[in-house]
Amino acid sequence: MKKQLLKYVALCGFALLLPPAEANAKEFSFGVIVPSRNAAMTEPALREAIDQADADNLAFVVANGIKAAGEPCSDRLYNDRKALLQTAKKNLIVSLAANDWAKCAGENGKSSAIGRLNRVRELFFTEEFSFDGAGIPLVRQSATAKFRSYVENARWEMGNIMFATLNLPGNNNHYVFDAGRNSEFEDRLIANRDWLHRVYIYAMRKKLAGIVLFCDGNPLPLPANSEDNSARRDGFVETRRYITNLAAKFPGKILVIHNAEDGHANAPPAIVWRRNLGELALGPGSLKLTADSSSRALFTVANETAQAANHRP
Repeated sequence: MKKQLLKYVALCGFALLLPPAEANAKEFSFGVIVPSRNAAMTEPALREAIDQADADNLAFVVANGIKAAGEPCSDRLYNDRKALLQTAKKNLIVSLAANDWAKCAGENGKSSAIGRLNRVRELFFTEEFSFDGAGIPLVRQSATAKFRSYVENARWEMGNIMFATLNLPGNNNHYVFDAGRNSEFEDRLIANRDWLHRVYIYAMRKKLAGIVLFCDGNPLPLPANSEDNSARRDGFVETRRYITNLAAKFPGKILVIHNAEDGHANAPPAIVWRRNLGELALGPGSLKLTADSSSRALFTVANETAQAANHRP
């Protein structure tokens, strides 16, 4: 009870600190940062993206991943990256990517994904607020006893829109093909379904105009001309089906912002809508979006993107 009261007080205080455009729930801008694919470029590119986001006076920024695939999954790098993120002057929220944990391996070449996921959770998701800035109060899935370990899934409301992060790694949702080794995938599948349901119910209850989901992998339907993947178990099929079903019942718009696959990383960012369900794939760099509840479009991508000079794989 005391904890809930403190959170209520924090929410009230946060509302007083918001600029008028955000408090009036009409129009505001936010940013998304995607790490470089070039390990040597990741830290300077991330620093540049944070500086650019601060200069743009954004309501908040989401870091869709904290490291490149070629960087080590070491405590030292995690701590250094956390220190860098803490330099942000604007509210910064971390959304995990496969490179942060799911693709990690030990010196023997065996996967260290679960151990690294636990470590990242300890380092980056201990607070109930965003990094720095005024401190956006976050509601984490870990507040539910059954899903206490899923601190990385968080939601926050701004304007007339619900925002949420979802741990959905791009390496086929970390589905392991070795028999009997999918307990992490199966448990997270249940947790993610519960989380999406809670986000949807809350948005419906408050009659919000939109929901924005930040994740690494693309959970939405593949294009009709894509290669036949029937022989490969699709790790996103359950999440894809659930999001599609929620969108069919939701009167507003749902936008999924995910990291682009390697072959599409250089494509100009643009929202692709299928009825009220939108997809936005982002390559390395930073991007500014504007949310305007008085506009029919609701979400628009800035004409000029701060794509860092790190498109090289």
